[in-house]
Amino acid sequence: MGRSNLHGLSVRELGLLIEKREVSPVEVVEAHLKRIEALEPRLSSFITLVADQAMERALQCEKEIMAGQYRGPLHGIPFGLKDLYYVKGIRNTCGTRIFDQFVPDFDSTVARRLLEAGAILMGKLNLHPLAYGPTGENPDYGDMHNPWSPDRITGGSSGGSASAVASGECAFAMGTDTGGSVRIPSALCGLVGLKPTYGLVSRYGITVLSWSQDHAGPMTRTVEDCALVMNAIAGHDPHDPASAVTRVPDYTKALTGKVKGTRIGLVKEFFEAPLDPTIGSLVRKAISVFEKLGAQVTEISWPMFEYSAAIAGIIQMAEATAYHRDLVKKHGKELMPMVRLRLECGFFVSAVDYVQALRARTLFYQQSMRLFDGVDFLCTPSVPIPACPIGTTEVDIAGKRLGIIAALTQYTRPFNLNGFPAISLPCGFTHEGLPVGLQFAGKPFDEEGVLRAAYAFEQATPWHERRPSL
Repeated sequence: MGRSNLHGLSVRELGLLIEKREVSPVEVVEAHLKRIEALEPRLSSFITLVADQAMERALQCEKEIMAGQYRGPLHGIPFGLKDLYYVKGIRNTCGTRIFDQFVPDFDSTVARRLLEAGAILMGKLNLHPLAYGPTGENPDYGDMHNPWSPDRITGGSSGGSASAVASGECAFAMGTDTGGSVRIPSALCGLVGLKPTYGLVSRYGITVLSWSQDHAGPMTRTVEDCALVMNAIAGHDPHDPASAVTRVPDYTKALTGKVKGTRIGLVKEFFEAPLDPTIGSLVRKAISVFEKLGAQVTEISWPMFEYSAAIAGIIQMAEATAYHRDLVKKHGKELMPMVRLRLECGFFVSAVDYVQALRARTLFYQQSMRLFDGVDFLCTPSVPIPACPIGTTEVDIAGKRLGIIAALTQYTRPFNLNGFPAISLPCGFTHEGLPVGLQFAGKPFDEEGVLRAAYAFEQATPWHERRPSL
């Protein structure tokens, strides 16, 4: 094993090498720091790099492992956190200079659990300001650049998390997802990104955008890596009032590679929505892979899908503005104009609008549950377009003109509204070499099933093996 390629290995691969003492955490961190040095600030993945702290932590991990105190598959693995996750003693900017000097005095639950698992924090990762946008553009800390084509968007809001993992600057990263902000950048950057069931992973110590739709989720290179991270972060947290009390299994045991007899539903409305023909073709080919593996594929209808964006948008707008009200009033002129505009629009959402949206959400949830009367999973495109050039505000999809926000979120937002688990993973590449994502969604708390289906597809296809040639 050449030490120069450590930054390109998966969490599982690195973990096995570390466990066998074939490489040390120090070597692994050094390899990733060299990768960061080579690619930053070109990609703008990081807002705060903690290189010295990471090396100190690596030395500590090395001593623990040599002393027989191996903690598990994340011990000695370098990772990054979207700059919304509180870490004691490290600034938390939320992607805006307004909070450039804010330093939390406690750890978010996710950060604490990952550190307890032995993972090594490399730094805080760039994001769309306040996590309020799907493109990954940031005027304060630099636009995030897609490793597959640096003049194109990473997607957002967890754009820095996506570029860091896809380029080998971190072995895995944590993002947040309110309308698709884990799955959109994962799709556009060729990663696996999981939005767990609402309440399964704690949001304590993570800056709020929309408290009833915010989710914390991992971004990795493989489905197995995603399962390994979930083993460390999932579970009840009394500090998060929305945290669910539920069984947390070993998610890696679900990765059997078998989907024979599994019932997969194709939502016809998803394919009637504006969809790039190339992406549509690649998704259809991906579905045929499942049929070859013995899954049963059925077309189903989700009538309320067409209302999901409006319902989710009203709720998100009202909650985001409620949380950031004082920020807008005191520092509005310092915010990214589009973020400021969206927050200001929230002032015009009435209590009646918000309550009616919550009532509609209940109906949407009920209809969502009924979809699974006849199928086990839903399979959809993750994003209807490949990564577009940075600065794009509108896109043409099969002859229809859409704003970039509506286009990027049309397939992901429904699963924030109902809180169901959804994963994006690579299913091919366009003629220009840009990644295309496939989305799987399941019933609440069926992460095992979603990961099993995703893993079966991943192992039957080569797409997860490709890396950007930076």
